Amino acid sequence: MTATATPRDSVPAAPLARAPRPRTLAQAYDPRSNAFDVLRLALAGAVAVTHAMQLALGWQPSIGGTEVGALAVDGFFVLSGFLITASWLRLRSPGRFVWHRALRILPGFWTCLLVTALVVAPLLAVLNGGSVSAVLTGPGSATTYVLHNAGLFMAQFGIAGLPAATPDPVVNGSLWTLFYEALCYAAVFGLGVLGLLRRRPLLVVAGVAALQLATAAQEATGTTLLPGENLPRLLLLFALGAAAHLVADRVPVTPVALAAAGATLVAGLLLLDDYRALGAPGFALLLLVVAARLPWRPRLRRDLSYGAYVWHWPVALLVLSTPLAAAPFAVVLLAVLGGTALVALASWHLVESPALRLKDLRSPRRRDSGGIPSGRPGLIR
Repeated sequence: MTATATPRDSVPAAPLARAPRPRTLAQAYDPRSNAFDVLRLALAGAVAVTHAMQLALGWQPSIGGTEVGALAVDGFFVLSGFLITASWLRLRSPGRFVWHRALRILPGFWTCLLVTALVVAPLLAVLNGGSVSAVLTGPGSATTYVLHNAGLFMAQFGIAGLPAATPDPVVNGSLWTLFYEALCYAAVFGLGVLGLLRRRPLLVVAGVAALQLATAAQEATGTTLLPGENLPRLLLLFALGAAAHLVADRVPVTPVALAAAGATLVAGLLLLDDYRALGAPGFALLLLVVAARLPWRPRLRRDLSYGAYVWHWPVALLVLSTPLAAAPFAVVLLAVLGGTALVALASWHLVESPALRLKDLRSPRRRDSGGIPSGRPGLIR
């Protein structure tokens, strides 16, 4: 018995219509399907690799006058500006915003301080032929390391002269950025309380443009126009991410816009001492487009990026204090990355994830609205 073709069977299926190419960041970004998690983990990995090179080989790769590790840190601040601004608009409560931010950054930071002081530093002392008692007592001890740094600002970088054989001992050279991250959170808080993020976003964008112009003028004239070095740099990158979120429906992602962004970034990296004077806006745009449009968008159930960022430096010091230090650098790097992954996994399961479960402790779980959602509920960065 043969099947008889029906008119429906004989009509060829119409080709699927191709989705229109997004022309703005708002059209490109899907809060439920994006690569922010993957990109943050990749940036943490880049920082870990470059720091391992610095500790093991005495140098790290650069593009022009910009270290690759510094570029990765800048990327963290761009993504953070975008997501933290989204968090403020979503939560609609200053108290909950502060609570969420504190839970995300402080438990992991404090745990890192304590374990570094009480476990890593004594191990480093033993591995380098020193005394554990000298680590725990006396000037520059593990105790003062915790007390002096507990407020996020890193006032003491070494512990009892560890690591040894370095002119400026640093037991964790990554934690210093967290203070500036918190200052950026405070800026979002202040602008949000004043109502500028919701009602006057263009005024915020104008402020970001003024900061960019001041950075360019400082590079062009060689005159110090902005206070300090780290805050203007990191605030600019964070602010560019925040501004991109606020006016995402006006941020072009057309081929011409992306080509211009790439050109200014390359020119800034190759021609200027501070690439941000010319290339920061292009860098921010390209990074956000990659985060929004990267085809590979897994939803990571374990966010290891923060743990990898805060732990890779002491892990590298421990690896380099063992006989592995004499092995080829590729072996050293594999040991550092493997050890970092294990510690980051422990940090997530034992510290970070339990802390994040307390985010809605004082209020019933509810669906918030407002702004562009920033991703998975409960895992806002």
